[in-house]
Parts: sequence; structure tokens; C-alpha cells
Amino acid sequence: MNLNYCTTFLFTALIFTMGSAQDVVQKIDSTSINWLNEVVVTGQLNKKSIDRSVFEVKVITQEMIQKMAGNTLADILNQSLNITIQPNASTGKSTVQLFGLDGQYFKILIDNIPLINDEGLGNNTDLTQINLDAIEQVEIVEGSMGVQYGANAVSGVINIITKKNAAHTWEITPYVQEETIGDEYDFFDRGRHIQSLSVGHNLSNSWYVNAGVTRNDFTGYLNGKQGEYYNQNDGNRGYAWLPKQQLTGKALIRFNAKNFQAFYRFEIFNEEVERYDSIVRENYNASTQTSNPTATDEIFNSNRLYHHLNASGRLLNRLNYDISLSHQQQRRNIEQYNYRIDSREKFDVVEQEYESRKGLYSRGTITNFTNLKAVDFQLGYELSNINGYASPLAGTFDGKPIDRRLESYDFFTSAEITLGKKFAFRPGSRVLFSSQFKPQAAFSLSSRYLFNNGYQLRAVVGSAPRNPNYDELFTYFVDVNHDLRGNSSLRPEKGFSTFLNLKKQFWANSDATQINSKLSAWYLNVDDRIEVTVVNNSPLAYQYNNIDQFKTWGTSFTNTITHKNLQLNLGFSFSGQSKVLLSDQNFNDDYLYAIQLNTNLSYTLPKISTIISLYYKYNGPQYQFQLDTQGDESNFVRTKQDGYGWLDTSIKKSFLQHKLQCTLGARNLLDVTRVNTQTVANQGVHASANQGLLLGYGRSYFIKLLYNLNF
Repeated sequence: MNLNYCTTFLFTALIFTMGSAQDVVQKIDSTSINWLNEVVVTGQLNKKSIDRSVFEVKVITQEMIQKMAGNTLADILNQSLNITIQPNASTGKSTVQLFGLDGQYFKILIDNIPLINDEGLGNNTDLTQINLDAIEQVEIVEGSMGVQYGANAVSGVINIITKKNAAHTWEITPYVQEETIGDEYDFFDRGRHIQSLSVGHNLSNSWYVNAGVTRNDFTGYLNGKQGEYYNQNDGNRGYAWLPKQQLTGKALIRFNAKNFQAFYRFEIFNEEVERYDSIVRENYNASTQTSNPTATDEIFNSNRLYHHLNASGRLLNRLNYDISLSHQQQRRNIEQYNYRIDSREKFDVVEQEYESRKGLYSRGTITNFTNLKAVDFQLGYELSNINGYASPLAGTFDGKPIDRRLESYDFFTSAEITLGKKFAFRPGSRVLFSSQFKPQAAFSLSSRYLFNNGYQLRAVVGSAPRNPNYDELFTYFVDVNHDLRGNSSLRPEKGFSTFLNLKKQFWANSDATQINSKLSAWYLNVDDRIEVTVVNNSPLAYQYNNIDQFKTWGTSFTNTITHKNLQLNLGFSFSGQSKVLLSDQNFNDDYLYAIQLNTNLSYTLPKISTIISLYYKYNGPQYQFQLDTQGDESNFVRTKQDGYGWLDTSIKKSFLQHKLQCTLGARNLLDVTRVNTQTVANQGVHASANQGLLLGYGRSYFIKLLYNLNF
């Protein structure tokens, strides 16, 4: 942990040295409000302003990320409406849930290509493993995006747009961030410690390069437990939240000419998660009256390599092309060992691969086939060849590892047709060929209408399949008491959604006040949903099959109010979910309703270069159906998870003519840890406060120091 001390010392010295140097930075007010239209790329034929897009795209800008002191994708999505972050203290992972569907139905992209992880390509991604340094903005599109991004984009996509240019010849940005974990912190062994350095350089008008490295050390949350060196067998050894260390390195080189642009992006990522067993073996020696306590522990080590080569430009003075080629791999290894606690020695060490994904991916599009301004066509392809591996430790696979290759060959087309200045629509289709599944198809129709009074109406109808995962295909868990088997004949699930968005900007010509309001409504349906079904009553045997259905509908109303230096966002969402379990005849098809509220307040003090921000989100009670096996017959019963609120705040202050930025803040001010849930037990459904869902590690505080050396 001495690295934290050395890094902070050097960083502080750098600040004071450069603070006294000649000012070579342009005097730009970084706290001023930017009224320019945002440019988006997700799902577009070409880059365009958000008002011209036929899709409704939410944008999280770099300014928002900095105000929240967000380092990973999990840090910034927690306050978003209709998105629920699902942390797992026992694995250290955080996944995303959108419209009640988990990470299998949602794709994470970087510069329009899916990001690989040890469980999939773009899906089931651990949000804490995605570092946000050198990021331009994050774009969120809700609803089926099967035509543009293929299988598993059922509920939407998140596209992370990386930084590919600089306003100065040199941009050097180091920062350090210190954060408590609940009420636990010290400079060496407790808390969250982040150090980062990024460098960007314009070599010429055509060439740009950047590189950076970030270290994120999360030392774990004890919450009453005693850590790895505790030698008593009373269940208190270990951590409530597992310690993990992350190291991320990035590099990019970009070339830009008149009719040709290209970039190559490289990333290397390493994460180490430590799991300490709560069971301690005393190993008492009666002859010497001594003990040598031991425990069995694990270390999970994840490594990701990411290569992305992109070329775009113009052919024959007309056709616009964009081609990406990517090689990615992520491997999660496990080290299991016995540990002599008092002498701090490992023995009986066994290392093996836990699970992994690696392979090639390519995506290409061609647009601008005609000279007509009102009509544009797009032809595209998407190819992937992914090798997946899962050891018996990663799942119940009959004691044998699963090693499979999945190839996919997709082709898609769409047309964007503009009728006058008001109406535009975009039909599209995709055919999906796979080495594992039969050919599939996806369709979409998007439209935009601009009313005379400034209202904008968008409608998006689309479909997307969801391919079965390893557990559903290959599970084999059979002993004297259990018989649960996967099904290699499973069909992909069929997702379909409809989204309507009506928005209006009031006082659009005012420099002092603006109000942006948006009313949204949606319907999302998943057919052939995969669930565990009874295939034999005596002896009892289960198997995954395509049998059930998931439906959800909802509406949301969001407002952004800006008055001079004040910005206020207010959002409300109401939704209902229905899970039609045809696998159970006694199931009652009821809609389960939920609400979400979010608001954030930001006030700028230009004279002292300070921004004060407040973020609040309320997640209302959630309901689900659980299987109650007590009694003569098994039945699904409705259970409840209590609602909770999440409150964050920050103060960002600029010094030395905006070269030095200091951000102070607090996360989880309402001190949320566990949320009460109802569980099915021997006495039926009951509330269990002690065994509720673990969502947070309590109120925490942070300070971030960032220096911009631009010249």
C-alpha cells in the first residue's frame, strides 16, 4: 500500500510546481453551461445532433461524470431512471437491470462494438470493470436494438464513446482519489484508493495519440468481520464486501485526412478479487497445547486484452464506409489454497482457469448510396467467432469443463427517409446466422415527427432475440437428490418492444431559462422465455425449456429546468411487469407494479469556479414470484422487496485558472446497506430483515484532485 503514499506525494509536488509556472492554458470557464446540441453516434447512419436522430438517445457527458467523480460505469449509472444496479458483495461484480431484465438482455458497447467479458460478448458485463478515463460520453438507447446490434440487445444498449481528439497540443491529466468504504478508512489498508495518469498529444493536424493508466484499489468492507488474519472459528473471518484491485492501461492512435479516418485502440485490464473463508480450522495439538489455525481461501484473477482497429471514409466520392475489426479476450483464473493464518503462509496451492471468452469480431457499414438528400440507405454486416470456456467450478457441468465455439454471421440493412422538414422514418431488418442456432431475423421501424409548436415525437418498434447462456445449454447437475439438466436444443428467446417519446423545449431562445420535458411510454415482450421445468415427476427431474413469457409496460416523465446557473432534473417512472409462467399451472398472471423517482440539482458559482451537485433516486418496492415448495403442491407466491432511496452529493472547485480541480463528495448519504425482502421459508412467506438484499456499504466520503496541464 506504499504506492498510495508515494503517488499522492508526487502528485501534490506536481501541483505546486506547475501552479507556480507560467500560465500556458487558455482561460476557459469549465463551469459555464454548454447550450450546444449534443452529437450522438449510437444507432445512427452518420453522426448527427440528438434532435435529428430518429432514436431517443440519453447522453451522460464527461462533465456529468466529473461532477459525480465517477471512475467506473457502475459509479455513474446508479442514478439513472429505469436502470437498476445489482451489486454482488460475494463476487465483487455489479450488473445492470433494465426494465426488469438482467444483463443477458442488455449490451455494453465501446465505440459501437460489444465488449467481451469472461461470461459473454457485450452481455453479463461487470460494470465495475469498465474504467471511464479517456471517455468522451456515454450514450444509452432503450428498447430492442436487434437490427443495429444483433442478438441479446433486447432491452437496449449502452455505448461508451472514447476520446479521439484534443483541443491542445499536449493534454496531461493526473488525478488521485481517496474514498472511505462506509465508515472504514485509513491511508494504507482501508478504503478506496485511485491513482491515474493520462496523456494526449496532437502530433500534427492529422495525427493524435493518447495513453493512460489507472489503478483502483478497493480494500474491502469489513462491516463487523475481522479480515483475513482473524484466527477464531466464530464466523467473523473475512469481509462483507470482497477486496479487489484493478489496473487498467489504455492507448489510442488516430489518423484523420479529408476522406479517410482511422484509429487503433488498445486496452489491458487486470483485476484481483480475494475471498477469505469464514470457517477456521483450529488444528489443536494436544501434546504441545498449541494450535495452528488454517482456512481455505480463493483469489480470482481476471485479465482482459482489447484491440480495436477502425477505418472510415468515402469511396467513389459518394459512399461512406465504416469498418471495425476487433480481437478481444478475457480470462478469469482461480487460485485455491489453504492458508496458515498465524504464519501467513499458503500451501496446497491449485491454480486453474475458471471461465473465459476470446475471439474475433468485425462490423462494417456502407451508407450514402444516392444523391438524394431525403433518402439514405445503409448496408452492414457483423461477424463474430467466440470461444467460450467454463470450468466445473463455474457451473454444474457434470465435473467436466465446457469448451465451445460460437460463430455468427449477421447482415442488416436500413433506410432513412425524410419527408420535408418534419417527418422522417427508418425501417430496418437483420438476418442472423449462427453455428449453434437456426437462422433468425430482427426488424425495426423508427420514426420522428417535428410539430410546428416545437414538440418532437419519436416512435420505435423493434425486435431482438436473446441467445441461451452456458448454464441453460450445458448444465448437468445430477445426484441422489437432484436432477437438473441443460438443453442444447433450446431456441433463442424472442424480444419485441415499442417505445414512444414526446419531448418539448420551452423558452428555447432564452439564454437565462430553459425547460426540457419528455414523456415516454413503452411495451416490451419476451416470448419463448427459458425457465426450469419439470420433465419427470418420479423420480423428480428438471430441465431448461422455452416455455414462459415476460411482459412489461410503463411510462416516465422527465424534466430538465435550467435557470441561469441553476440546473434541476426531475424524473418519474411507473411500470408493470408480468411473468407468464406456463411451466406452473397454478401461477397467477398478475402485473407487478413499481415506481422510480430521480432528481439532481446542480448550481454553478462562476465567481469562485465552484459547482454544487445533489443526486437522489428512489427505487420503490419491487415484487417478484418465488417458488414455495412447502405443502402438498408447489406454488409460486408473490414476495416483496422494500423500497429505498439513494442520495449522493458533491462540490467541485477549480483553482489555478481551472488547471486544478478538487471534488469533495459523499455517496449513499441515507446510509443504505441491506433492504428487507420477503423469502419463502418453512413457515411460508415472511419478512427477513437480517437476510435482506445487500445493496450498499453505508455512507462514504471521497476527495478527488485532478490537474489539467494543457499547452
